[in-house]
Amino acid sequence: MMANNEYFVYILLCADKTFYIGTSNNVTKRVATHNLGKGAKYTKTRLPVKLMYKEKLHSKSEALKREIELKKFSRKKKELFLRSHGINWQEFLIS
Repeated sequence: MMANNEYFVYILLCADKTFYIGTSNNVTKRVATHNLGKGAKYTKTRLPVKLMYKEKLHSKSEALKREIELKKFSRKKKELFLRSHGINWQEFLIS
C-alpha cells in the first residue's frame, strides 16, 4: 500500500459562523471526525461544521505552512478569499 502524499488545507464554517482552518491527508474523514466532536477543541463546541474550501498541496510541510498563512487572515480577508474562489459561505449558514 502506497503512502498518501497528498495533503490539504481546508476551511470549515462552524455553527457559530466562525471559520476553522486545518490540514489533513483525508479531508472527508477529517470533517466527519470534527462533526463527531473529536476533531479539534475549537470545533467541538461549534458543531456542526461544513466544509467550505480545500486546497491540495504537495506535502504535509507545505500544507502546514499554508494553514498558518490562512489563519493569519482577518475575518474579512477570509470572507474575501472564499468569495474569490466562488464560495458564498453565507449560503451555507447552519440554522
